[in-house]
Amino acid sequence: MKILHLLKSEPNETVELFIDAMTIAEHEATVEPLYAGKVDWERLVDEIFKSDRVISWW
Repeated sequence: MKILHLLKSEPNETVELFIDAMTIAEHEATVEPLYAGKVDWERLVDEIFKSDRVISWW
């Protein structure tokens, strides 16, 4: 299963713990920090459609 985590702001310790807890050996997880600057929106849309789950963090 492929999980995509979208971060709208810099994650605090609790969010990082949740992301780590959801990342299991048989799952592929990608973290996309949207707050970090310029976002390649076309690539992001492709990643969303390739992912089985998308989680948006505030």
